[in-house]
Amino acid sequence: MPTFVIAGASLAGAKAAETLRDEGFDGEIVLVGSEHELPYERPPLSKGYLLGNDSRDSAFVHPAEWYAENNVDLRSGVTLTAIDRDQAAVNLSGPAGTELLHYDKLLLTTGASPRRLDFAGSDRDEVLYLRTISDSDRLRRAFQPGTRVVVAGAGWIGLETTAAARAADCPVTVLEPQSTALYAQVGPELGGVFADLHRAHGVEFRFGEHAVEFRPGMVITSAGAEVPADVVVVGIGAAPNDELAARAGLEVSNGVLTDEALRTSGENIFAAGDVANSFHPLLGRRVRVEHWANALNGGPAAAKSMLGQPVVYDPVPYFFSDQYDLGMECAGLPFPGTYDQILYRGDPATLEFIAFWLSSGAVVAGMNVNVWDVSDDIQSLIRSRRPIDPSRLTNPDIPLPDL
Repeated sequence: MPTFVIAGASLAGAKAAETLRDEGFDGEIVLVGSEHELPYERPPLSKGYLLGNDSRDSAFVHPAEWYAENNVDLRSGVTLTAIDRDQAAVNLSGPAGTELLHYDKLLLTTGASPRRLDFAGSDRDEVLYLRTISDSDRLRRAFQPGTRVVVAGAGWIGLETTAAARAADCPVTVLEPQSTALYAQVGPELGGVFADLHRAHGVEFRFGEHAVEFRPGMVITSAGAEVPADVVVVGIGAAPNDELAARAGLEVSNGVLTDEALRTSGENIFAAGDVANSFHPLLGRRVRVEHWANALNGGPAAAKSMLGQPVVYDPVPYFFSDQYDLGMECAGLPFPGTYDQILYRGDPATLEFIAFWLSSGAVVAGMNVNVWDVSDDIQSLIRSRRPIDPSRLTNPDIPLPDL
């Protein structure tokens, strides 16, 4: 009976296991995760769960009994320490000791880890990160009324934790070396909109500055400012957990390299989710996408590829964010340098609009802010790759499907 091993009890890993069973695979599935938790989704950790609106169980991909009922061998608290490609085996280490486990197919869904800051005092217990459900628990305990919070980084995690801290009545100062919020994610134009949203909720931004020292009660910035702080939250991005693959001799560059079918350079080894840097046929280049939808869709795609089914994994990248009373969805990857124009349907000042990033007249990304049921239409525009008449694109009286 064949054995499929999934390294990483994540959303991608759990959805891959589910898909294998749905597709009729009746061999052994071993799902290995180093955390002592059921596989869970990460968006609640900076949104509903962190805010106290959602229960802990709401983050889990499946209830505990699902794994036994579907004959999935979930091994929590077990770390995959090495891949032996010659023997087609992995080394496992856990409470019961070590084990050499042979595989017929191996899927890497090992995710990513927060990038760390190194400054005087950065090793103190009051310096927090957000990646795991335990991290979210620590932030929930730290965000008490009056607790002075400094957030290092104005990316998505930084801004979502900022919103949660303000909801808990914490004074918040955000340090960001770039000139605006979300600079690397959506460019300065939309970053300014989000910064203004947070300012309206009492957040102070210090752009062009970063932390150089943390001492109890205070952060010293690169500009010499002394910012009151009881807690520091660091949100400066994540690095792929690709060391295991690199040690095994797989091709690695900002993640485990895969083709459009999520196959790595190693025979019978696949990768999906945050750790995979995959060739994307629609975009014509490799991309490593850390957002929820990539794990949700990438795990099932990798499972089908493991079963030998034809797979071309090319979804339009998608992510969403909730901050205060603003909800948004974004399709595409509007990084600075990938677009030459931004057009708006609606007024960004009202926080109810759609933004379109264009390159040579074609839509390459779109964000709907407090406007709903349009994400599929935006993705269709991106897939078309066709230049769009700007007057029609910005006209709210013309339905998006008509474009």
